Amino acid sequence: MADLSSQSGNLVESHKGYDPRVILFYFIIALLLLTLGGGVAYQQLFRSDAHHERERMQSQRRILVPGPRGNIYDRDGQLLVGNRPRFSAVLYLDELRREFRREYIRIRKNYRDTGDKDLPSPHQLEQIARVSVVQRYLDQVNAILGRDGKVDGPDLTRHFFRELLLPYTLLDDLEPKEYARLLESLPVSSPLQVYTSSTRYYPYGPAAAHTLGYVGVNPDIDAEDFPGDDLRTFKLKGSIGRDGLEKTFDERLQGEAGGTIFRVDPAGYRINPPLDKKTPVQGGNIVTSLDMDLQQAAETKLREFESPGAAVAMDVNTGEVLVLASVPDYNLNIFSPRLSQTDSQDIEARQAWANRAISSAYPPGSTFKILTSIAALRSGKVVPDEPIINCQGSFERNGRRYVCYNGRGHHGEVLLPEAISSSCDIFFYEAGWRTTAEQVAAEARRFHLDRPTGIELPHETSRMVIPDNAWKVEHIGQKWFPGDTANMAIGQGYVLVTPLEMAAFTASIARNEVYTKPTLLHQPNAPRQRHESIGLTDSQRAEVIDGMVGCTTTGTAKVLTNLPALRVPGVTIAGKTGTAQIPGNKNAAWFICFAPAEKPEIAVAVVIEGDTAGEEFGGGLYAAPVASRILQEYFRKKNSSPQPAIQPFKTAAAE
Repeated sequence: MADLSSQSGNLVESHKGYDPRVILFYFIIALLLLTLGGGVAYQQLFRSDAHHERERMQSQRRILVPGPRGNIYDRDGQLLVGNRPRFSAVLYLDELRREFRREYIRIRKNYRDTGDKDLPSPHQLEQIARVSVVQRYLDQVNAILGRDGKVDGPDLTRHFFRELLLPYTLLDDLEPKEYARLLESLPVSSPLQVYTSSTRYYPYGPAAAHTLGYVGVNPDIDAEDFPGDDLRTFKLKGSIGRDGLEKTFDERLQGEAGGTIFRVDPAGYRINPPLDKKTPVQGGNIVTSLDMDLQQAAETKLREFESPGAAVAMDVNTGEVLVLASVPDYNLNIFSPRLSQTDSQDIEARQAWANRAISSAYPPGSTFKILTSIAALRSGKVVPDEPIINCQGSFERNGRRYVCYNGRGHHGEVLLPEAISSSCDIFFYEAGWRTTAEQVAAEARRFHLDRPTGIELPHETSRMVIPDNAWKVEHIGQKWFPGDTANMAIGQGYVLVTPLEMAAFTASIARNEVYTKPTLLHQPNAPRQRHESIGLTDSQRAEVIDGMVGCTTTGTAKVLTNLPALRVPGVTIAGKTGTAQIPGNKNAAWFICFAPAEKPEIAVAVVIEGDTAGEEFGGGLYAAPVASRILQEYFRKKNSSPQPAIQPFKTAAAE
């Protein structure tokens, strides 16, 4: 018994001790608990901002709405480009969550009740349910408007997963009467609503189409100074300038986008009310130098000839462009909301994309004789009161026969003013030879006829050419011949200029300076441009102007005086005609002028393409009447009461 008692005591004593392994286990558990607690504390105390930011990004969505574009006006305040409301029947899908679910359950039950073993997948059933629900709403619209629209299933699915918070368009670009009927018929609380956006509107249709330009869709709008750049963002499509002034001044015209930030549930459905909101702001306006009355007068007359052509008119003193017309053209409203393939193909077929006033370079024909006259006078090789050659219709030199194409008559010993008014080719052949091609080219470059004008439009060509021996060797691979000088002196051969350049050249002649900078922005009381003087004496300049006035009274443009319909009462016009041959059996009929001759205000250049080979008087027959119509409208307006102007758009330099 004693032994048993002793053994029992030893056992009791052994259980009172602590096993080191157990102590280590407790230590590990305590360490893990401390680590866990420390981690929780760290996440709560030091990482709470990061968790909050992640929760914010997961539970918030941002919707951006483009601001309307600014308006474009003419110099008298007439609206040239604005915005019109665009009405659409839309459905807010994020308000249909319960309806989608009920329809899903109903469709699934129908499949099961019929015993159909080919039960679609849950994903397919959801798609079918969405289409079914949306079609029911579209049927409501169809019943009200008498339409038969159908839901595009793939388009609906794409919109649902990518742009759930944006309105889904059922019918777009509704007529105003359809908009009114829907507005009266739809409940205010319905997810089916009439959505109003804006699209570009051109009140004058095709007028100044190439100058004003058009817009395209801009899917990537942005809202400055609006939070949520890091949130998932839904964007309604905006617009961006693609051509003309719409493109050049897109940044100015572009409206300031607005936006809204919403909370969403885990499925992505919106939770009202919004957390933040910013209202879109309309873009800035532009006041152009265009005069829409003159512009329409020019275009109407140009279209009568059913041939491609262009007309430019500008203020002699300021360089502000009053008319910039090009035909064929197109109605700008076909670009809103988007250009159809049919309309695009039509414009292409008619070759109407080109703005011929700035992008087409033509040989200037006899209008270039004004430049040759100035070069000859400044070189001293031609004296106004002395004839330099006897024109008998043709003559031979260096084994080549040269013909006076203007009338093929016998002008005899003409002086410079008569040579200009009658456009005697033989006189100017001789003037060119005496002056030399290098001096004529240098004079043309002094007038900036060898470079773009820099007008505020895209696509101005740089193909203008003022040739000389170095140019011909480089581009043609041949040296310069006397015949090249003869051609150049009458604006043929390799010489190429644009209608805008010739209008600026004419304005420079009228102002007795070598350069006119054209602009399409209107500035009330704009200062007179001042550049280098042409360098003629008063008597020399008077001879040139007398010749230009003679052109419109007794010379190649005498139709402006002889035909009552083309007269500009009480106004003396200084002008010059020209008909230039274009490769391919075509010609360009030119007319340049300024008026009044005594105190110039307006300069005009017109060119019309023709297909009558060998035509000699195209400038007087075709181009001069267009210029006459512009001048008639200009002086009619000048003699009537002025219209109020609106605040112009200032350039950065002006500011």
